[in-house]
Amino acid sequence: MNQQDRSFIGAPEAQLRYGHGEFKVVRNGTFVRCAVSGLPILLDDLKYWSVDLQEPYLNPEAALKRLRELKSPTVHGR
Repeated sequence: MNQQDRSFIGAPEAQLRYGHGEFKVVRNGTFVRCAVSGLPILLDDLKYWSVDLQEPYLNPEAALKRLRELKSPTVHGR
């Protein structure tokens, strides 16, 4: 657990519905977790999310990483 995570101990995690240019709070809370890094994001600081995947991102780099993961071919072995 890093220093940033410690400030969220005991704080409720929100559940959101992500729309185009806005999000709706489904369950009240003070933060959500980045879908890529797992780091908490205060709702006031949330600027990046995917409407299609319904997941939040800490920053544009995390969003780009997720896009690249989805576009890369999946290799299945036997």
